[in-house]
Amino acid sequence: MIWGISLVLLSIIAVPSLILAKKPNAKELLEKIEPYQGWIGIVFCFWGVWGVINAIMNLGWLSVAPIYWITFLVGNSVLATLGFMLGAGLMNKLFLSKNEAAKAKAEELRAKIAPKQGKLGILGLVVGTWMIIASFLFTIT
Repeated sequence: MIWGISLVLLSIIAVPSLILAKKPNAKELLEKIEPYQGWIGIVFCFWGVWGVINAIMNLGWLSVAPIYWITFLVGNSVLATLGFMLGAGLMNKLFLSKNEAAKAKAEELRAKIAPKQGKLGILGLVVGTWMIIASFLFTIT
């Protein structure tokens, strides 16, 4: 369930235009979060990567609960991607500042997925909500 909640929260941060269209007073809250957006992105990127690794390590779930496993894998992939998109600037500054080639590759990758941020955010909301629901429906022991 924590994976789904994380994905929904990150999706809300990643798609502010969608929220502002429905709730104009949410702009103040999003402006408060903006200075921390890079750090939030880095944390969720690593959290999503760990989730993908966790899904691969638990391939046995595929025979027990294939829908849950696929949801877990897709949700964490979206979480890692959105986290990367939000934290790319800070990641370049912290980790890649000395390596120009790696910095250029990261910027190139971010430029490719940046136009899809809105769609990924909506997908994150849907998959995150499903992950929360699926955590109640499927119990894996």
